[in-house]
This record gives sequence, structure tokens and C-alpha cells, in this order.
Amino acid sequence: MDIATIVGVILGIVILVLAIGGGEGGGAELFVNVPSVLITIGGMFAATLVHFSLGQILRITSVVKKALLCRLPAEMELIQKMVNYAAISRRDGALALEEQITGAGDPFLVKGLQMIIDGQKEEDLEGQLSMEIQYLRQRHAEGKQILEFMGSSAPAWGMIGTLIGLVLMLSKLDNPSEIGAGMATALLTTFYGALVANLVCIPMAGKLGLRSKKESMLSEMTLQGLLAVVRGESPTSVREKMQAFISARSREELKPNV
Repeated sequence: MDIATIVGVILGIVILVLAIGGGEGGGAELFVNVPSVLITIGGMFAATLVHFSLGQILRITSVVKKALLCRLPAEMELIQKMVNYAAISRRDGALALEEQITGAGDPFLVKGLQMIIDGQKEEDLEGQLSMEIQYLRQRHAEGKQILEFMGSSAPAWGMIGTLIGLVLMLSKLDNPSEIGAGMATALLTTFYGALVANLVCIPMAGKLGLRSKKESMLSEMTLQGLLAVVRGESPTSVREKMQAFISARSREELKPNV
């Protein structure tokens, strides 16, 4: 689980609660208005449904869930795995890698190992796994685009709600005592829109973008390692090639462990 996301959301909520509770002349009840929530959140989802297909919107749930809950392997851990696979393949043959599938973990890596065990050619392995990486990036880009759209439409719908509130308020100018309360209620939709956009949608889109880059890099590392195993390269050669993906300081920590 990505702890930073959870901590960030909780911290943002705590800051808002403290700011609202510490204000003069009011309390949390002033910031609760069901019609304002319906206009802002409902309008945001309505606009998203118009802009994207239902299938695209439903897929974003699994993409966001994976981004938050699934732990990506460390680069060092992945390199050590590939070094071990290269040593096992050279020593015992490709069929010996079948025992390593259970502990591989990553479905992308499992698929690559299975292709090696099945005797797939190098070009077939590269073509199939490169296509997997391409569609991985496409799925993540699509999810990021949806979240960014939601982040831009939420404040817009908040403004629409504010305009509705202002119209209703101005229709009651004959009673000046209600103008202040009406203005406060009208501004709540703008508040909700800005809150949803800047605490949830836009940060989540950024998180998904970073996650996509990291997962794509790890997949590229895995692909290069698997291609080296197919070619029968030595563990040292595999380690040297995969070290290109990590910093010089991290390279010093890598040691053969077969």
C-alpha cells in the first residue's frame, strides 16, 4: 500500500477540520450542504461520463487500486533476480527456470519466464513483452487523463453551483437579512470543487503518472534481463547491462547471490 497517499489525504482533511473549527463565528455545520455536494460531485461525474466511455471509467478503478495497493519491486531486487535466472539457465538449462516461476511475483516477469521455458525465440519474446509494456503505458495514460479531467471539471461545476446559488440569493433581495447566508451557501460549491480537485483528483493523477513511469522502467529492465537470459549471457553480463537503469551508488551494493 502507498502510505504517502493515505497520509497525505488524512493530513489534508485534518488541516481543513482544524482551520474550520478554529474559525471565528461559525463551525463545521456551515460547511455541510447536501445540494452543493450533489451539484459539484454529481456534475463532475456527469461531465466525465459525457467525455469518456463507460468502459474507460470503469477501468480506472482497477488502475487506481493497483497504483495504491500493489508494491512495485525495488530495482536492486529485480536485478538480483535476473542475475540468478541467468546463472540457473546457464548451469541447468532453461527448463530449470520453471521452479522460479512461483517466487517471481510479477505477472509480467512470470510471462517472460514461461516464454523462455517454452523455448520461444528472442524476437518473439521481445515483440510480445514490448507490446505488453506499450499497453501498460496506454492504460495508465488513460487513467491519468480521466483523473485530470475530473480535477478540471470539479471546480467548474463548483462555479456552476455558485452561480445557481447567487441567482437564488438575488431573487430574495427584498429580504436583506438572508443575503449573507445565501452567499455563504452559494460559495460552498466552489469550495467543494476546489477541495475535490486539489486534494484527490489532481494529486492522484500525478501519483498515477509517477507510478506509470516507475512500472514502465521496471518492465523495460525485466525485458532486457530476460533477453540476456535467452541469449545465454553470463550473470556478470546481465548485471552489467541492467545496472544502466540504476544510479552509480546503487550499483556498488549489487553482489552475485546465486
